[in-house]
Amino acid sequence: MTFVDRFLQNWRVRKARPFIKPGDRVLDLGSADGVLFERLGDCGPGSLGIDPILPATTRSRQGFALVRGYFPQDVPANAGTFDAIVMLAVLEHFPAAQYGPLAEGCARLLKPGGRMIITVPSPAVDMILDVLVKLRLVHGMSLEEHHGYEVTETPQIFASPRFELVEHSSFQLGLNNLFVFQRSRE
Repeated sequence: MTFVDRFLQNWRVRKARPFIKPGDRVLDLGSADGVLFERLGDCGPGSLGIDPILPATTRSRQGFALVRGYFPQDVPANAGTFDAIVMLAVLEHFPAAQYGPLAEGCARLLKPGGRMIITVPSPAVDMILDVLVKLRLVHGMSLEEHHGYEVTETPQIFASPRFELVEHSSFQLGLNNLFVFQRSRE
């Protein structure tokens, strides 16, 4: 990762941080090397990361399991439920055919009252990233998976009655979006 990649990654983590309580059991979708756990520093026992580009199933520096695989099918059967599910710059990598299983997996693994924290870029970001990659300012991880994701689809994917939208705001000059959903208390 370049300095710019890390800068943008840290910005997304800072936007998510207020919605993750100290000691929360966190599921990080698209965890990479577990940087979210490192930046937060106070995730609860049993926190877990999953990412298909990990070289192997391993552990973060904080000792949390990092599973190589895809969500939801590769989450360990004994993972339990989580206080927070985090997807920072990940949703735009899911093909539309996977939205149903994604939402179902999140509903199954998120505790009632738990929070789902998502950042997703606006479609214009793809053009900007193409230029930044050509200039070698960013690596642009898995850009080939972007498919023109439309930000307005997010509340439809994580719809009532399972989820309630509690926060939507933009940042980075409107180029990125923060969504926070709460799992219904059924």
